[in-house]
Amino acid sequence: MEPNDHPSRHAAILRRILTLPLIVVFFLSATAQAQESDAQTDTMVEATIRAVVGLRSTVPETARTARTLGTERAGNGIVIDDEGLVLTIGYLVMEASDIEITNGRGEYVPADLVAYDYDTGFGLVRSVSPLGIDGIALGDSSRLGSGDAALVIAHMGPDHLQAAEIVDVREFPGYWEYLLEDAIFTTPPIRGFGGAALIDRDGSLVGVGSLIVSNAQESDRPVPGNMFVPINALKPILDDLVSKGRAGESRPWLGVYTEQERGHLFVQRVAEGGPAETAGLKGDDIIIAVNGNPVSDMASFLRQVWATGPAGSDVVITVLRGGETVEIIVASADRYRWLKLNPGSRNTAGRVLHYLAV
Repeated sequence: MEPNDHPSRHAAILRRILTLPLIVVFFLSATAQAQESDAQTDTMVEATIRAVVGLRSTVPETARTARTLGTERAGNGIVIDDEGLVLTIGYLVMEASDIEITNGRGEYVPADLVAYDYDTGFGLVRSVSPLGIDGIALGDSSRLGSGDAALVIAHMGPDHLQAAEIVDVREFPGYWEYLLEDAIFTTPPIRGFGGAALIDRDGSLVGVGSLIVSNAQESDRPVPGNMFVPINALKPILDDLVSKGRAGESRPWLGVYTEQERGHLFVQRVAEGGPAETAGLKGDDIIIAVNGNPVSDMASFLRQVWATGPAGSDVVITVLRGGETVEIIVASADRYRWLKLNPGSRNTAGRVLHYLAV
C-alpha cells in the first residue's frame, strides 16, 4: 500500500500534530474556519493529502545528469489542477525517458513531460489517464516569514506529514548556475523532500521541496533543514510552461560549477563538453571578474554572466591561475540544448517539445 492510501488515518495524525504549539492553528484561523466541524476539516485535510502523489522516472544512462542524479529517480508530485497536471521539482524529471505518477487509488500510471524550467527548478508533468484527484490551491508565498508555521506533505520517503517552521526567506545561489530569489527555508528537515508540498495555515500550496541543507538558518552553528522553491515563482510563467514547455529566453550558460570559500569564488569543475571546458576554464581557477566587473561570490558571478545577453553571447571570464591573471572568452550556450532532455515527451496539445531535442 502507498502511504497516501489512508487519508483518514493521516487526517487523524494531522489533528494530533495540530496540538503542537508550532502549528496549533495551522488549518484553522480564528475567524470563519474556526467554526468548521471536524468532518469538514477532515475533508479539507484529506483532499490536501491526496493532492500529493508519488512520482518516479527512468533516465537513460547516456543522459548528461545520469552520473550525478542517477537513472532511477523517485520523489513527489503535487496535483495543481483537476486534469492531472502535476507540479514537481525539475531534477526528478530532467532528461527522463519514462515518468509515472500515482493516481487516486495509489496505482502508478504513465505521465508525459509538460515542461522543465531551469531558472526556477520546477517541472510539470501530466498523467495520460484521469487521476481522480482534485488540484490543490496555490497560495501566496510572499506572505511567509520567519517564525511562521507550515506543514510538509510527502508521498514518497519515510516522513509523510511533518510540522515545520519557516526559519528564513532569502536568496539561494546554487553551484550549478542557479539563483533563486526568495527561497523558503524550514526546520526540522524532512527526508522525502524532493517535490514535497509546503502547505500554509490556509491549506494552500506555498512551496515545492528542492533540497536538504545544513544552513537553513544563517547562524554560527549548523541548522539543518529544507529549501523550498516558492510557489509565487511559478505563477507568472505557468501559462507559458503549459503551452510552450518553457518560459522566456534562455540565459547564457557556461557549464561551470563554482564554490565560495574564504571570500573567493573557485571553479570546482566544468561540465564535460560544455562551453567552459571548451574555452579552457579549469578546476581550481579563481574567478575574479566577469566582463571586467569584479565578482567574489556565486550570486554576483551569475548576475554578471546573465547581464551579458542571451544564450550564445561571449562572456569574458578573468581568473587567477598559478598566481597569474588569465582572461578567457567563453562562448555561452543554451543549457536546454546541452541537456539530453526527452525529445519524445509531448505537451497537452500533443505537440513534440522541439526545444528539448539535442
